[in-house]
Amino acid sequence: MSERTLKVAVLGCGAVGSQVVRLLTEQSDDLAARVGARVELVGVGVRRLDAPRDIDLPDGLLTTDVAGLVARADVDVVVEVIGGIEPARSLILSALDNGASVVTANKALLAEDGPTLFEAAAKAERDLYYEAAVAGAIPIVRPLRESLAGDKVTRVLGIVNGTTNFILDKMDTVGSGFSEALEEAQELGYAEADPTADVEGFDAAAKAAILASLAFHSRVTASDVYREGISEVTAADVASARDMGAVVKLLAICELRPGPDGQDQVAVRVHPAMIPRSHPLASVREAYNAVFVESEAAGQLMFYGPGAGGAPTASAVLGDLVTVGRNRLAGTRGAGESAYADRAVQPMGETRTRYHVAIDVDDRAGVLAAVANAFADHDVSIQTVRQEGRGADAQLVVVSHAAPDAALSATVEQLRSMDIVREVTSVMRVEGGDE
Repeated sequence: MSERTLKVAVLGCGAVGSQVVRLLTEQSDDLAARVGARVELVGVGVRRLDAPRDIDLPDGLLTTDVAGLVARADVDVVVEVIGGIEPARSLILSALDNGASVVTANKALLAEDGPTLFEAAAKAERDLYYEAAVAGAIPIVRPLRESLAGDKVTRVLGIVNGTTNFILDKMDTVGSGFSEALEEAQELGYAEADPTADVEGFDAAAKAAILASLAFHSRVTASDVYREGISEVTAADVASARDMGAVVKLLAICELRPGPDGQDQVAVRVHPAMIPRSHPLASVREAYNAVFVESEAAGQLMFYGPGAGGAPTASAVLGDLVTVGRNRLAGTRGAGESAYADRAVQPMGETRTRYHVAIDVDDRAGVLAAVANAFADHDVSIQTVRQEGRGADAQLVVVSHAAPDAALSATVEQLRSMDIVREVTSVMRVEGGDE
């Protein structure tokens, strides 16, 4: 083992930060053996010294002078787990500028301004690692960045938000309504008091941007991601999915699709969708995450595990810390940003999807033909159609073949304007299975 000491500063001591500190302390001997040098925690940056914490720290380790901590010349690695855009961005840039490598779990910052961080890391010739930014303890960043670097990834399909998966799972398995399932998620600590970032898809969209950037070697930001949340998903939607042998999940979908000039474009979106119960992602229960990767040579790969929580996320952070520490000792650095492909992001309207549409209609002759004509008007082919009920309760349930999303959306708008249609009660995309 090297006689050198690897000095580490941690920014943040909340749910994740406290677990990082705990693991650094409890596993110090093992970490030293794995890194090849003793790992010393030299400071923990916090906003308030008197905030309640789940861990006891030695005197003098906590500091509110976070800017001073990251600027220390003797710090080898800065671990950032405070989250948000600022001051995290400025602190990471300062750490890199002062010669430290960085491990971060900050998905929001990476999705909004990752290129700035990557450029700063390259200029400083330091590492920027972020396995914990996507899907907690599940190793997905490194496989995309390194293990599959010699392959062509064509699709990444994932359940990357535990809160929404818990809610949709409860709606499917025990018949809970959205509000009831959300309340249970909050009671169990899966959802925040303000669940907007989760249930409206912002959290998943940030992760989708990171996954798409890695998979397709192109810069993708959160603003490039089409986003819908699950707050409009109803018990009727879940029941309809069950009737067709499917389940509703909030999916992050990143794929290569041909553009107008025949060149591959990046299509990236987050929205609820029905997927067949035979699909591997359909069996992902409770607050677990899973990412399904398709590539030309490796084929189909599945990554599954706890996607959030202090200890699982800290596990991913420590994994990055060991790798970064080894690189520091060897005088080298790992893979940086790979954006050479520079593919365009495909507009959602041009992305091919499938729709499940439930329509309340008048039960009289010619209705089915009129509905079929509305789909044909926009060059949308119908895969299946079934009628439920009779008389005043008649409902048509139509599943389309794949078509541009704009054409499908226009079809739904036309249906809503038709005299024979009382109401379009549900519109949801369908993923998996045949197009």
